[in-house]
This record gives sequence, structure tokens and C-alpha cells, in this order.
Amino acid sequence: MHILIREELLQIKGGGWLLITGIVGGVVTFIIGIVDGFLRPLSCNK
Repeated sequence: MHILIREELLQIKGGGWLLITGIVGGVVTFIIGIVDGFLRPLSCNK
């Protein structure tokens, strides 16, 4: 096993699209939930 030094760790690229996709997906889901709550309110006493 090779232990990477700090400079080698900073040169590693990748994973950015996964983070961006997760953040955008979370924001879209949150906005859809808010719109759904206003258009179709449901009571909490089920």
C-alpha cells in the first residue's frame, strides 16, 4: 500500500459531478415538496 503525501492528494481529480448532482437533486426535491404542500395540504392527524 502506498501512502500519499499532501501534494499527491491535492492532484486527485473526480467526484465533483456526484456532489453537484446530489445538491441539485436535494434542492429540486425540497422545492417540489413545498409546492406540493401548498397545492395539496394534508392533515397531520392520520
